[in-house]
Amino acid sequence: MFFVLFYCSQRFGIAAYRKYSSGGAYPNISLSSPLPGIPKPVFASVDGQEKYETKITTLENGLKVASQNKFGQFCTVGILVNSGSRHEAKYPSGIAHFVEKLAFSSTAQYGSKDEILLTLEKHGGICDCQTSRDTTMYAVSAEVKGLDTVVSLLSDAVLQPRLLDEEIEMTRMAVRFELEDLNMRPDPEPLLTEMIHAAAYRGNTVGLPRFCPVDNVDKIDKMVLHSYLRNYFCPERMVLAGVGIEHEQLVECARKYLLDMKPVWGTSAVANVDLSVAQYTGGIVKMEKDMSDVSLGPTPIPELTHIMIGLESCSFLEDDFIPFAVLNMMMGGGGSFSAGGPGKGMFTRLYLNVLNRHHWMYNATSYHHSYEDSGLLCIHASADPRQVREMVEIITREFIQMAGSPGEMELERAKTQLKSMLMMNLESRPVIFEDVGRQVLSTGKRKLPHELCDLISNVTASDIKRVTTKMLRSKPAVAALGDLTELPSYEHIQAALSSKDGRLPRMYRLFR
Repeated sequence: MFFVLFYCSQRFGIAAYRKYSSGGAYPNISLSSPLPGIPKPVFASVDGQEKYETKITTLENGLKVASQNKFGQFCTVGILVNSGSRHEAKYPSGIAHFVEKLAFSSTAQYGSKDEILLTLEKHGGICDCQTSRDTTMYAVSAEVKGLDTVVSLLSDAVLQPRLLDEEIEMTRMAVRFELEDLNMRPDPEPLLTEMIHAAAYRGNTVGLPRFCPVDNVDKIDKMVLHSYLRNYFCPERMVLAGVGIEHEQLVECARKYLLDMKPVWGTSAVANVDLSVAQYTGGIVKMEKDMSDVSLGPTPIPELTHIMIGLESCSFLEDDFIPFAVLNMMMGGGGSFSAGGPGKGMFTRLYLNVLNRHHWMYNATSYHHSYEDSGLLCIHASADPRQVREMVEIITREFIQMAGSPGEMELERAKTQLKSMLMMNLESRPVIFEDVGRQVLSTGKRKLPHELCDLISNVTASDIKRVTTKMLRSKPAVAALGDLTELPSYEHIQAALSSKDGRLPRMYRLFR
């Protein structure tokens, strides 16, 4: 501000400075119109297209190499594998959880995790591994000059881990600690997400546990891990993705370190891969739990009951995926103490219709989980245990109201917000890496951001109405955590979602 005032006084004299400085003579000039007498700014022009295209090469062994060049001295390179907790039907659940914790431990080349980290530090690098229900992702960010070392290290970490007994024992301890932490943390969202998937896809694919069940911690050993990895960690189920590097350079490194590399667990003539398609079942998963002492401290969180209600949406391969993403953005929501204005989603339906009207609700947030063969749109809500029934009815009514035609301004706001979120996230190199890797792994190609923005722009009010009507035909999936004394029955929740107004059936009690 001082700089602007100083510039005014120097450029246009004291009179101009006084005229527009604070005081009684301050003119009523809109912030959206330029100040008179100020030179017109010249802005850089942007065509909205990416400067670099995504290049994809498939090697002789079936491994795909995908890259997106980006200006800068650092690159993000990693291997994504079509393997996750959904593929564990024939194995003890929890293998993906163990694989994540064991990543970047000792390998054929490196004696310990410390050696790997020291090697990466020479190139200013960091490494990470994350597993989800359908993907395992090993990633390294480092200087472009260290690309050869990075790809060699990734190849070793993915295909040549030693899986020593002491490493597996340390992983068991880490998994046990994480399971304890999951049940104690004040934020119940990860636990509720696990429960809603178990309810929606009971006993199959994405409904299988994402975290290792306590009973399986001691069952998973080197032999079980090798048996699983032999079937799923094969080149045709992998993508080597890179952002910030030349494609030819990445392909050359892939041929050098990944084309003829034999995995330590050997190869099987016929891979025994689970190709099950997700079967949406609907249902309810309840966990009675004392939430009164979840957060002890100077300002403890009050005792809350958490409910998540979901309905089947669609896979990310379907055309309806984009309208569902817009619908999820339109519902929005968050915590009752979220700060911010319109850009933070304060005009979304769950803020306007729920949190702004019902002060006793602590949270109302919409989530959309999508996979290659199914999807789940759900709303998470939290309130005092005595008001659970009222809270459930408020959420069921919001689901029913989704089927009405959205207002033009509301729809445009949701589409603009989705596009801005997409573009802002894709300014980050690791996010571009994940986007490139996941799209190439699932579809063999990549839709560029401007193509996705065009698809978002083309969504109409009738698209939202159509996908919602289809979604409301599915059975609900319900997850409930906390004091569930006032929780309506599953049949009543189902009846509310089948009604015209979303109201729960009335209950008449002889004695109160």
